[in-house]
Amino acid sequence: MITTLQRYYGRLFLKWILGLFLGAGFLAFLIDVLEVIRSNSDNENFTLPGALAVSALRIPLVTEQILPFAVLLGAIGAFLSLSRRSELIVSRAAGLSVWQFAFPGLVVAFGIGLFATVVYNPMATAMKVQSDRIATGFGSVASFLADTASDTWLRQRTAEGEAVMRVGGIGDAGRMILEPTFWLFDTEGRLTRRVEAVVGELQGDEWLLSAVISTDISGQPENLPELRLPTSLTADQVRDRLSAPEAVSFWRLPETIDQAAAAGLPPYRFNLQFHVLLARPLLLASMVLIAATVSLGLSRSGGVGRMILGGVSAGFVLYVVTEIARDLGSEGLVPAALAAWAPAVVASLMGSTVLLHREDG
Repeated sequence: MITTLQRYYGRLFLKWILGLFLGAGFLAFLIDVLEVIRSNSDNENFTLPGALAVSALRIPLVTEQILPFAVLLGAIGAFLSLSRRSELIVSRAAGLSVWQFAFPGLVVAFGIGLFATVVYNPMATAMKVQSDRIATGFGSVASFLADTASDTWLRQRTAEGEAVMRVGGIGDAGRMILEPTFWLFDTEGRLTRRVEAVVGELQGDEWLLSAVISTDISGQPENLPELRLPTSLTADQVRDRLSAPEAVSFWRLPETIDQAAAAGLPPYRFNLQFHVLLARPLLLASMVLIAATVSLGLSRSGGVGRMILGGVSAGFVLYVVTEIARDLGSEGLVPAALAAWAPAVVASLMGSTVLLHREDG
């Protein structure tokens, strides 16, 4: 049965976690707005409301990476607040163990993780698609939040010959390519022209390119408002080969994994992302355990600086371990489930062990 004290603790944890998360998200929003303005202010179609909309719609996707740190620092802040008001001391004097006053934080963190996986992630990926659509109206849309981590190359074959394309990013589940460059070859393999565009949209068996610069073999450029190029690629092929796993919704990941495997492409990255999202509730709960391990010493002996430094250090170590595990899993060197679940499980076990040692000796 949930007591009044547990509800009070739960509200305090939720307030601190959401406060830090929203603050970090607002800071990321300001940074991205400035980047969009800097990159597109010279474009005649640029508007400040458009820049604000682009950043506001794509920030939710990047804030998913901030969430574990917001939970860690928010839990530390909640424990610090309880300690400063001597509420931890009173709770322990009343016979409550560390597990009883940490339990509301664990429940809140697990609930936030579950919500972030099944609701927030699909919403964030859908908003990112709308952001890309708005951004195409006033120029360059490639940024540090693009759906691909770096420029990506792809080859396509058509009846007219081959084309090698470089893509700065993709959107709308593979139906949109951002800042593409095409090198077009004839059926005998000779280069015929180079085509650059701001954005391309897949329409049937053609790419509809906008704001095009076409350069033939003589080196003479030609500006075109739009250009259609034939293609043999489908939206699924573009998405499976080029998209970052983080840009695919949680509910679409199983389908994407099956499609990648059916196309003969390695599904490691998407399989890893699926398990990372599944493990997120446990990972966030482990952040509360880590916060409790560094906060328990504070309630007994003081030392705010030590607590914050210990929590940040523990979070940094966990982040490094998580990134190493993800790199191994994305290349198929270790099973995706192991790479995604191991950091959360190990952090939970280590946090529980330290708390048991400090509580029971």
